[in-house]
Amino acid sequence: MSESTIIVERSERVGIIKLNRPRAYNALSGTLINELLDALRSFESDSSIGAIILTGNEKGFCAGADIKEQSELSFIDAYNQDYLKNLNDGFFAIHKPIIGVINGIALGGGCELAMMCDILYAAESATFGQPEITLGTIPGAGGTQRLIRAIGKSKAMHMILTGEMISAKEAEAAGLVAKVLPTEQVFSVALTTASKIASFSAPVVAMAKEAVNEAEELGLKNGLHFESRLYHATFGLEDHAEGFQAFLARPKRVAQWTHK
Repeated sequence: MSESTIIVERSERVGIIKLNRPRAYNALSGTLINELLDALRSFESDSSIGAIILTGNEKGFCAGADIKEQSELSFIDAYNQDYLKNLNDGFFAIHKPIIGVINGIALGGGCELAMMCDILYAAESATFGQPEITLGTIPGAGGTQRLIRAIGKSKAMHMILTGEMISAKEAEAAGLVAKVLPTEQVFSVALTTASKIASFSAPVVAMAKEAVNEAEELGLKNGLHFESRLYHATFGLEDHAEGFQAFLARPKRVAQWTHK
């Protein structure tokens, strides 16, 4: 049997997925993508999991698409199978927060994979880039669309048109990542954050994630309306009542979420 291209673990209410093609710098083969999406769907359907961490290994996060596999695709092949669309669709379907922990390189499809996560923590050694231009193609898993939203048109255009990489500190300054930490600390800090998120009401966390994601798709007026409807919907949750009762109790107590 071939070795799995991912490693799946869990830490209390946090699901952990580690990309596991070290000899290929975790390049996105068809097998890896399918196994990754299966693991995400498994955690999504598991009520004991409240947040997910996606990371790589000591060699890096992800070097991008599998160039050997991609080189064998014709235009008709890529078009008919909607190459890489399943990756975007798979991440869109996950309601639970995904924290990406980036060590080393996140290039091409690896950078795009990182941007599919909801929060990014980067090691000081991390580098990000969209070097597809050097291969005679363009980003194909969201790079031209997500990067501009994350860091603005000028920086995104520069990265995409030159293929140049940016450091973790540059990525943090541009707004691409939330935190930059020493390599030996980044995973543990991300796990602490994921555990904190997973400790809250699961439906409320999912609503908050959806509202923030919709902000990228809607104008301000429609976005405010969407937020209001989700905000009002929380009033019907048992967890909403519990949260307010715990806050108003004297002495104040810790809320006991039922995730309903």
